[in-house]
Amino acid sequence: MLKKIPRQDAERIFVIVESLPLNPFTGDIQKMKGERNAWRRRTGSFRIFYELVPSEKVIHVFKVERRTSKTY
Repeated sequence: MLKKIPRQDAERIFVIVESLPLNPFTGDIQKMKGERNAWRRRTGSFRIFYELVPSEKVIHVFKVERRTSKTY
């Protein structure tokens, strides 16, 4: 999946995903409405969507999406 993203953006996304276990609440994040433990983090023109599973101490990144004028 990261092969389709420009290298500089992919590297930034990779660093952020690796840092999520340290503190999943840093950066430009927003809780997803209607979801219990789903969050969105912005990085440049991309959004990283992830879910926290505290009982299992797991962070599940389920989508990385490029934001365009048609996205929202």
